[in-house]
Amino acid sequence: MDALHLDPSGPVLITGGYGTVGTEIARMAAAEAPLLLTGRTPGRGRALADELGGEVRAWDLADPAPFRAGVRAVIGSVNDPDDRVLRAAMSGGVPYVDITRWTSRLQRAAALTALVRPDSPVLLSSAWMGGVSGLVAASLAAELGGAERVEIAVCWDTADRAGADSVEFMDRLGVDFEVVEGGARRLVSPLTDARTVAVGGTPVRVARIDTPEQYTLPLTLGTTTAATRIGFSSPATTRALLALRGTGFFRWAGGERWTSLRRAVLHSPGDGGTARMRVDVSHRGRTRTATVSDSRGQHHLTAVGALLGLRRVLGTDGSPAPRGLVFPEQHPAPTRAVTSLADLGVGVAAGPGGHSAPSGAAA
Repeated sequence: MDALHLDPSGPVLITGGYGTVGTEIARMAAAEAPLLLTGRTPGRGRALADELGGEVRAWDLADPAPFRAGVRAVIGSVNDPDDRVLRAAMSGGVPYVDITRWTSRLQRAAALTALVRPDSPVLLSSAWMGGVSGLVAASLAAELGGAERVEIAVCWDTADRAGADSVEFMDRLGVDFEVVEGGARRLVSPLTDARTVAVGGTPVRVARIDTPEQYTLPLTLGTTTAATRIGFSSPATTRALLALRGTGFFRWAGGERWTSLRRAVLHSPGDGGTARMRVDVSHRGRTRTATVSDSRGQHHLTAVGALLGLRRVLGTDGSPAPRGLVFPEQHPAPTRAVTSLADLGVGVAAGPGGHSAPSGAAA
């Protein structure tokens, strides 16, 4: 058993703390607490730890050897496939934030947490961009008094920097997933149900993708339809992915042998781009829309979500820390949380609601 234990004056532990997203989280969190960065090759994180006045240690999550530390909280910024970090945090009574799980792994983590019933907070914040999508949806729902329908359209900037875990959703493009539509559950294939949506004033062709908020929003907000779609700043990339889906590529190339090829489509060491996301919430015939934009890119916006999650589980954001399992959209003051995004360099603009109707062969 991994021997984490709660030390209220100790560091915040960030697994994968010197990766693409982990580095951004570390730079933000360093102003709030001392840091302990972990990963498989700690030498790669030494300079960052020295810069931030923190510590770096080896923790290979594929190795069952116990990891021992007294920490104030844990942020998981790399996949925890065997729930080793989650179990260690719960066992030690340590507040925990996870931003890396796709839906099926989040469901497993939620079931495990429900069985263990920890008193310490467990925030499963893997909704798009570290839970920012869920927070924005909850804020709009608070304005409307409910959320019968939530539609999220993501524009992925192909010029942006992206870590390997950031594009892991490419591995799921051959796997059907369950959604709730009109109050009924059904299976959806990735990259179907395509339509064009204005995201930040730019028309973007978007199609269905498996994301955790489509599972959690019906549970937390009572949403009867939840749909997340993704498109790309390069229309050619969108067309290429939709064409690959049409050939069945993501089904026959779904094994480990093809992992590098699948992820190479979007795994970019580029100079950076702008993260953009549109959230539409409808209730009783009224719709509210917000467009989220971060000029520092997807990795920065995800790190912002992680930082807000850290503040949530520590109770340093003006609300009491939760007990046990929570999701981002269950924040007791979501509008206040969304307002705080501006202080972290993220824009949230209101706009007209509504998506265009599906059209074309890709629908």
